[in-house]
Amino acid sequence: MSLVEQSLLVDQLYRVCDLTQFDFDTTAELDTLAKPLGQDRALEAIEFGVDIKRQGFNVFALGDPGVGKHQLVDAILASRTTDGSPQYDWCYVNNFDDPQKPLLLKLESGMGAQLSKDMLQLVEDLFTSLPSSFQNEGYRSRRREIEEEMNERYEDAFSKLDADAKQHNIALIRTPAGYTLAPTVDGSVIPPEDFARLTPEEQKRIEKVVAKLQLDLQNVVSQLPMLKREASHRVQELDKEITRLTVEQFISCLESQYQDHSQVTRYLTGVKDFTIENAEYFLPPDGNPDVQHVKQKARAFKPYRVNVIVDNTGACGAPLVFEDNPTYQNLVGRVEYVSEMGNLLTDFTLIKSGALHRANGGYLVLDARKLLGHMYAWEGLKRALKSAEVKIASLQEILSLGSTRTLEPESIPIKVKVILLGEPLLYYLLNQYDPEFAELFNVAADFSENTDRNPDNQRLYARMLATMQQQEGMQPLNKASVGRIIEHASRLTQDGAKLSLNLESLRQLIQEADYWARKNSSDVIRVDDFEKAISSQQRRHDRIRERLQEQIIRDIKLIDTEGSKTAQVNGLSVLQLGDYAFGSCARITATARLGVGKVIDIEREARLGGDIHSKGVMIISAYLADKYARERPLPLAASLVFEQSYGGVDGDSASCAEVCVLLSAIGGLPLRQDLAVTGSMNQLGEVQAIGGVNYKIEGFFDICKSRGLTGNQGVIIPAANQVHLMLHADIRDAVKAGKFHIYTASHIEQVMALLSGLAPGKINKKGFYTAGSFNRKVCDRIEEFQQLRQHYGKQGDDDREDRDDR
Repeated sequence: MSLVEQSLLVDQLYRVCDLTQFDFDTTAELDTLAKPLGQDRALEAIEFGVDIKRQGFNVFALGDPGVGKHQLVDAILASRTTDGSPQYDWCYVNNFDDPQKPLLLKLESGMGAQLSKDMLQLVEDLFTSLPSSFQNEGYRSRRREIEEEMNERYEDAFSKLDADAKQHNIALIRTPAGYTLAPTVDGSVIPPEDFARLTPEEQKRIEKVVAKLQLDLQNVVSQLPMLKREASHRVQELDKEITRLTVEQFISCLESQYQDHSQVTRYLTGVKDFTIENAEYFLPPDGNPDVQHVKQKARAFKPYRVNVIVDNTGACGAPLVFEDNPTYQNLVGRVEYVSEMGNLLTDFTLIKSGALHRANGGYLVLDARKLLGHMYAWEGLKRALKSAEVKIASLQEILSLGSTRTLEPESIPIKVKVILLGEPLLYYLLNQYDPEFAELFNVAADFSENTDRNPDNQRLYARMLATMQQQEGMQPLNKASVGRIIEHASRLTQDGAKLSLNLESLRQLIQEADYWARKNSSDVIRVDDFEKAISSQQRRHDRIRERLQEQIIRDIKLIDTEGSKTAQVNGLSVLQLGDYAFGSCARITATARLGVGKVIDIEREARLGGDIHSKGVMIISAYLADKYARERPLPLAASLVFEQSYGGVDGDSASCAEVCVLLSAIGGLPLRQDLAVTGSMNQLGEVQAIGGVNYKIEGFFDICKSRGLTGNQGVIIPAANQVHLMLHADIRDAVKAGKFHIYTASHIEQVMALLSGLAPGKINKKGFYTAGSFNRKVCDRIEEFQQLRQHYGKQGDDDREDRDDR
């Protein structure tokens, strides 16, 4: 059988979508898809995790980006949030006994906002009513009575003292500096010069009387502060009584309104006591009433404010919260500060809610990567889920980084279902390294990145495209364009038997096709529009591929595509640049010489080879030793290298090419340069499937096409990869015209036969391979190495004997 007859037929290179299975002309005729295609496993897991009402059954939705995790979770949770379950408002109010520890109120939906309005109205009413209460005639009359009574008692004491002084001919005289005593005669004060003319005995008598009266005067004067204090206390009691009567009028109405809510009534009791003790907040200040009154009202209102941190007014059913920026503060809330006169101040009105508060009683959806990227956010979430409550505390406080005293608000009990969205790697890393993860997130919703390509799924795929088209408001797709997208979806999975479920990439492609359709004034998206969209996407990312191919065409990077050479073969690789991948070609060379059976991997020695590539080279060494030197040492040393490779090399998809180039170097066998090879192999020589087969074939084809197709060029791929082929039309055309060939192999000897043009040969009874086979040539060369080894070994023994004789 010739090599051309062994190559794949054009029908084996691409799986065409059968359009006869569709009974529509455009997607406008199709019904939308009720549930996502190919995600039954994830759908069941999410529904279970959402419906079970047990602690710890939170959900981790794992899948590659673009598979529709967010959309599916949103659709499922949206149906659960309309169940009419009761919701609550959560409020913080002033703790009048200890302002550093605000009180928490749990109220029925809408009651928090109403209580806030009621407290605002209470303050307004008090600002109006309390000053009026202190200005009415009843209050003034009672206050005058207190003041007059105090004045009477004061005057009575002085009158009694004055009468007693007059009995002793002493006058009590009131001066601007106070009171003084002076002797009198016939009611007139004795001048100092007359007092000096009195007898000493009379002077002593008068001085003695004045001294006694002076003590009595001091006693009377000392009673004045006490009388004022008593008057002040009585006025304060009167003020409290008036305040109490006024305040109780308004608060009793509120107490009656909230009588079924014990938390509110207890809070109102504190409001009442605080207001009675601080009535001056509501009384007109001295000075400019316009400016001062505004400041006073602002200061007075703050202790009475109701900080509604979660307002569920009008909410119907469980809340659904998507937190796009899951920092620690955005999850558990925070206490804000304001700067006044260079100082940071705070109070209960500056407490702000977090996503856990807003999702209380419902569902919280978070992106796992963003969550783990914020300091302490993951730990804060776990602590809240484990304790079933949210404690608002700053990071400085938790990490003991600050000593500033702050608020200590009451913790809020929570009952929330958390759904994390993330890549599989994050799920498995958390499951492996965080012992608390499995306890809190024991429901895994595993999203598939592809689904089987069969007639039923293809029809559902058409409906999925119709759903996407109708939701995005794009032009309808005709039947042919739907078939083209299905073929492209298989291409995305690199498997003709699968369909990609990466909805985001498909949505972007349809949006671009819709752009080109509208630009061409078409009311339907056609195949040409998709081809334009695909080629445009490729062109935007194709600069690096073009530069690499240009280097090959200009012989800057050495790749042969014609003739035969010994110890040289074309290997295939895939380069990944973000979301864009393309195939490239690399020259692999080898050397072989007398040695001790070691194959040197130059890539590994230069620290450019990855672990998987090194494993492949070790497998090659084991294969060579087992096949050609099972009963004796392998007497050769060899080396392998990717020529002109200046970056990392990893993967084992080049192991088939590497073993062939080693056999070529050992046996001196020329290898075809118009063929390129890809494939992994095991120790038994079996060729194994590799990834990116379409990119690799297309990479070598582009080089051959640029240089001119000769009709002999082609690639050798593992037979297991045949099902993955979804090649571009230009390759299929070249294969159909006999200008390019694709061969499959299931064993390394088939690959070597194609490259060398020699048969593997069979072992005869004497243990020799068929003459002229590549295995015979390799064995003959290894035998030569054995003889050389024996020769040099014997020569070494003779040299040692000569040295001993000397």
